[in-house]
Amino acid sequence: KPLQDTQLNRVRGVDGVEWAVPLYKGLLKARLSNGNFQSVSVIGIDDATLIGGPLRMEAGRLEDLRQSEAVIVDSTGANGRLANVLPDGTREPLRPGATMELNDRRATVVGVCNVSRTFQSQPVVYTTYSRATLFAPRERKLMSFVLVKARPGVDPAEVALNIREGTGLAAYTTDEFTWMTYRYFMRSTGIPINFGTAVLLGFLIGTIIAGQTFFNFTLDNLRYFGALKAMGASNWQLLRMIATQAALAGSVGWGIGVGGAALIGHLARNSELAFRMPWQLLAISGGAVIVICLVSSLLSLWKVLRLEPAVVFKG
Repeated sequence: KPLQDTQLNRVRGVDGVEWAVPLYKGLLKARLSNGNFQSVSVIGIDDATLIGGPLRMEAGRLEDLRQSEAVIVDSTGANGRLANVLPDGTREPLRPGATMELNDRRATVVGVCNVSRTFQSQPVVYTTYSRATLFAPRERKLMSFVLVKARPGVDPAEVALNIREGTGLAAYTTDEFTWMTYRYFMRSTGIPINFGTAVLLGFLIGTIIAGQTFFNFTLDNLRYFGALKAMGASNWQLLRMIATQAALAGSVGWGIGVGGAALIGHLARNSELAFRMPWQLLAISGGAVIVICLVSSLLSLWKVLRLEPAVVFKG
């Protein structure tokens, strides 16, 4: 829930707090110079210290936010949804000096920054906290968060506990807040169902197609398996051979897929698409592909196990 500004001083008075600054975060409507409206995520940072501002600036300086009516926009939004559409249909990126309106108040762009992609893919607009509260609809409680730094040598978890006990407000360390965000999206949104269904369908379809492929491969080569058996190859040797072929085929396919995904991510690096490929994803997807191929190959093994060496002499 939003907080009253008076809560900031209460947090600053808690034992173990080195500094505490306000932060506003809200969704507002921006009116562009061409008259179009666009929803933007507005972040208001502390006027004095500018703590919480963007780390990477593409144009302008973070200190320029102290100018009158100043805002900083993210580069993806400046080149995309906030760009000015010219009469011939081309887009003119938003650059320092351009203006827009936030809640019927004039805002002047003084910089362009690079930020991580947002989940909603909306443009991000930075300004000072006091100016953000002017842009936002008037309410009694407008402060979204209080950013706190623990004193040197003090455990952040201990400071969070002191804040909870001293003010009655919810307080979390960085790791706790990160996991709380994960749990929210996993429990309160349709992401697990949508992605889980897609993954399950991928497993089922992959297993069926790969199983059919290996089954046809086995049927087409029964005579050769029979010849190997006639030359003394055991069932175990044939099973290992088929499993090796399945793992090799799966590895090649996985490599091609990962390469294609990496290429798409590289091409979309400047778009609104939030792309990440951590090593954990590579390991899990690689293991899943190998499991699918091995399970699929097992569907055709019964033919090999029941194969008589004499089949090579038939026909």
